[in-house]
Amino acid sequence: MSQSVVKTGHPKGLYFLFFTEMWERFSYYGMRAIFILFMTKILMIQDADASQIYGSYTGLVYLTPLLGGYLCDKFLGNRRSIVIGGILMAVGQFLMFLSASSGGGDTGISIMWAGLTAIIIGNGFFKPNISTMVGQLYPEGDRRIDSAFTIFYMGINLGAFFSPLVCGSMDFKWGFLAACLGMVVSLVSFVLLQKKYLISEEGKEIGLPVKALDLKAILNIIGSIALIFFMLNFKNMFKSDIEIISYLIYGAMLVMPVVILSDKSLTKLERNRIIVIFILAFFVIFFWGAFEQAGASLTLFADRQTDRMLMGWEMPASYFQSINPLTVILLAPVLTLIWGFLYSRKLEPSSPKKMALGLALVALGYVVIAIAVKGLGLGDKVNMMWLIGLYVIHSIGELCLSPIGLSMVSKLAPLRLSSLMMGTWFLANAAANKFAGTLSALIPPSGEGVDPNVPVVYPSIIGFQITNLYEFFMVFIVMTGISAGILFLLSTWLQNMMQEHHNEFKQDLDAH
Repeated sequence: MSQSVVKTGHPKGLYFLFFTEMWERFSYYGMRAIFILFMTKILMIQDADASQIYGSYTGLVYLTPLLGGYLCDKFLGNRRSIVIGGILMAVGQFLMFLSASSGGGDTGISIMWAGLTAIIIGNGFFKPNISTMVGQLYPEGDRRIDSAFTIFYMGINLGAFFSPLVCGSMDFKWGFLAACLGMVVSLVSFVLLQKKYLISEEGKEIGLPVKALDLKAILNIIGSIALIFFMLNFKNMFKSDIEIISYLIYGAMLVMPVVILSDKSLTKLERNRIIVIFILAFFVIFFWGAFEQAGASLTLFADRQTDRMLMGWEMPASYFQSINPLTVILLAPVLTLIWGFLYSRKLEPSSPKKMALGLALVALGYVVIAIAVKGLGLGDKVNMMWLIGLYVIHSIGELCLSPIGLSMVSKLAPLRLSSLMMGTWFLANAAANKFAGTLSALIPPSGEGVDPNVPVVYPSIIGFQITNLYEFFMVFIVMTGISAGILFLLSTWLQNMMQEHHNEFKQDLDAH
């Protein structure tokens, strides 16, 4: 009887990790939903500078898991990494609460830098390790792992759905405190219940420390915290315009392909597949650079030039960020059925074509909002349905690209380089988020952001001045539209490079 449970059910540890991750994502996305509004409204940071800070923060959030994964594998183990990460993130969110409570000024900004540093480093320890433990709950080759990650992914999206609704419905300081409490719930539940639930079906405890934490590992953690704090504060400390974080992230994106492809042990097939991963990672930067405007320029647009009145109640601008996770939860099963239907008829698009479709849908979302703002005056507002439409279309695009990309990397990367290649994929996400901040800084002054006593300075890109929102959104239409077209044209060549003949990898390649 127990054997049938093993075959059809999931271990309780999966739902325990689901609960832990849901509250951690509640904390992260709750803070993210109100972050740029807090900077522009309370700390009085200019839109362009706030956008760059937002990009640096979210970019580093995707970079530090490389460090956290390394220290976990060498010393800490999954459990200890998650506890360290959880403590740092809870402290970081509490510092954001203190920053908001300070009333702004230099004190508030200084506390914000400390809070961001703690959240970034904490995320590096937490994020990669909790996902890894989901796989450790199951025997090697167990077919339930795919459905387990689907369930786990729902936890991420549930947390991301509720957090903007909660954190965005109150003053900034209480919003940050709510995010802090979410992290505390995640951390305390993990510490108290880990021994009971984090057990494999063979009865072995999973995620234990590899070896004792030595002085070298401790110095690595302290040094990393100091380095992140220095990079975040570099412009402020030295009154410099140099974007040191950009150099770090974009530099790493250029160096990694050279380092990995110079490995002489790679076979021709392995080399070709790795080249495909790097090419697709390049296009992913344009996708997420446009998609991640959700927490930056699109939040400013929602706040200033979107009519948010519903029967006498003004909906908080942060609420729009709940549309994406809700759409993913509702439509992910539908898209899975569509891919299955097309596969059964040998019509399923290849992975590169699906990703090109994702880029095209992001462009379409911006076409929708560009239509809405064409001819819009500085004080005018658009109906919220236009912005909701953009988010729904973008979410469908995410479903076409994000899970497909992760699955493709896991299948194409040589086993001995799988962790490194996945880290490189997330490095592309780091570059994309930093790029998103740079693009968000191009949003022209509009609505409440315009001070009549100050001369208006319009941003420009490659010599083209952006004087209104229509021109701003056209940047994303052109960027993602051209990227989608090029990727679609390259898709057959990429498909041949990775030896994907119909829709799925052949069984012998799958086992590689």
